[in-house]
Amino acid sequence: MAFEDLLEDPVIQKYLHELVGPKGMPVAAAPPDGEVTDEELAEELGLELNDVRRALFILYENDLASYRRLRDEDSGWLTYLWTFEYDEIPEKLEEEMHRLLDGLEERRQYERDNEFYLCENCGIRFEFGEAMEFGFQCPECGNQVESMENTRLVAAMETRIEELRDELNVEHVEA
Repeated sequence: MAFEDLLEDPVIQKYLHELVGPKGMPVAAAPPDGEVTDEELAEELGLELNDVRRALFILYENDLASYRRLRDEDSGWLTYLWTFEYDEIPEKLEEEMHRLLDGLEERRQYERDNEFYLCENCGIRFEFGEAMEFGFQCPECGNQVESMENTRLVAAMETRIEELRDELNVEHVEA
């Protein structure tokens, strides 16, 4: 898939925005063909050099950009030539979705396995053991903590888990 096609996809735009933030988005959204220096990008995009470098480094950390160094024979200065590598974005998004699915499944199990108490005054949530240690009183304000129902939270997680499974074409296997 070509850069242009990838960058028109709103999901990919959101993914890149989450990675590099608003200041780095012009860098991520304007990948040149071939190699480019950070200085060239900054000048071309009218951005601060540090913002361009930060975005390039984030893209590099996420395997979406690579560089090669050239040393100037006379001055000894290093020049970094950057190349954008967006071909793997769909696979990276799928990996992120699998991590999200795993995290949601773990959190759902935690919510199912524990009984919670809430201080309505402070908004602090306690597991049963913590609430018992504090004599079912909030350590912050001294108010009585009340049993907290989390079935709506668990149901919302289950809905999102099923959506992710459908999107990833993953079967549910009960342990």
